[in-house]
Amino acid sequence: MCLAIPARVIKLQDDHATVDAMGNQWQARTTLLENVKVGDLVLVHAGFAISLVDEQEAKKTWQLIREIDDFDATDNKISG
Repeated sequence: MCLAIPARVIKLQDDHATVDAMGNQWQARTTLLENVKVGDLVLVHAGFAISLVDEQEAKKTWQLIREIDDFDATDNKISG
């Protein structure tokens, strides 16, 4: 399963961006979006920025990811 992750553009040259989400950095292409600039939050899927993202929505998603990480680190994994 693939997820689209919100990330902040921290470096940009042409349509090649370095993005950061929760301290993790990777490369993404911005070919699908117009006028992306450093500091923008974008939704990244399969190596491409596919849309701009609101700061509040990005923070909500990052919080959910932290909660999943916390759950994964627990010995008592009961869900459902």
